[in-house]
Amino acid sequence: MGEVDTAFIQEPLNRAKLCVIEAEEIPVIDLSPITNKAVADSSSIEGLVKEIGFACKEWGFFQVINHGVPQSLRENIEKASRMFFGQSLEEKRKVSRNERNAMGYYDTEHTKNVRDWKEVFDSVAKDPTLVPLTTDENDDRLTHWTNSSPQYPPHFRNIIKEYVEEMEKLSFKLMELIALSLGLEAKRFEEYFMKDQTSFIRFNYYPTCPNPELALGVGPHKDIGALTILAQEEVAGLEVKHKADQEWIRVQLIPNAYIINLGDIVQVWSNDAYESPEHRVVVNSEKERFSIPFFFFPAQETEVKPLEELINDQNPSKYRPYKWGKFLVHRFNTNFKKRKEDNIQIYQFKIK
Repeated sequence: MGEVDTAFIQEPLNRAKLCVIEAEEIPVIDLSPITNKAVADSSSIEGLVKEIGFACKEWGFFQVINHGVPQSLRENIEKASRMFFGQSLEEKRKVSRNERNAMGYYDTEHTKNVRDWKEVFDSVAKDPTLVPLTTDENDDRLTHWTNSSPQYPPHFRNIIKEYVEEMEKLSFKLMELIALSLGLEAKRFEEYFMKDQTSFIRFNYYPTCPNPELALGVGPHKDIGALTILAQEEVAGLEVKHKADQEWIRVQLIPNAYIINLGDIVQVWSNDAYESPEHRVVVNSEKERFSIPFFFFPAQETEVKPLEELINDQNPSKYRPYKWGKFLVHRFNTNFKKRKEDNIQIYQFKIK
């Protein structure tokens, strides 16, 4: 990527601090009560639900251990990620995304109109994935996003498919725990994801940066979906803004753990009981960094709005409904180029 040019330079307010605050208090949650039958009982599951509820309310971020995802599978996909990004730019661009299909390779993603210091390869969980053709609310036409198939590394598609299956299993388990923590039926969210979900997996590569105090791997943002499951390798870089004191906190590395964060959809479904946390990724001048997030998204026809069970006279609905598919396509269409208008956000659907 070369030297930092003006496209990458963050506003002073958003630039990373050289002094890093690491927080041990970001919750680390043991999922053994739902992944290990030997320790599963009603008492341990009840305690787990309380832990999830606390983490969602106080942070919107937590890490999970004993999650049931095979370590060998994670090692395979991390190795494949390094192999893919280790190719020449010419080879990687053979599977570039385009205006018609959002899946594939690109290195021009923007967060709030500032270019991110990273390269990306995106792949939908369900190939093909049905999405609206345009963002026009009056246009009912649909299209498909399909996966690119790199020639290298070998069997990349099969490795992704196997890993995505495990991510989906973990996502459903976590959404059940979140539902229970809100006082809902365990399977309350399942209907939105059982058919035609729009989930996808992303491979991130953050090269070394000559001026890490000026650029960010990903600028400050909130995730738009329901849930994000992140695998980060041996180089830390993810930071979350703690809403209590507005400080940027570096998420510590825990071997084989997954970092979980809530997205905007859960914030809306919960009617602001839980909040989608703001986070960012910092880069450094000495080590490149790789990460693999899985974004758990509902079907494109989903109408996102606060759940009726969580609305009453004392707690009226805080959001107008919005169509998930239109929202998703709008964000993908505008994330990889600089734009004049602000990106669509859930606060635009807030009832004042």
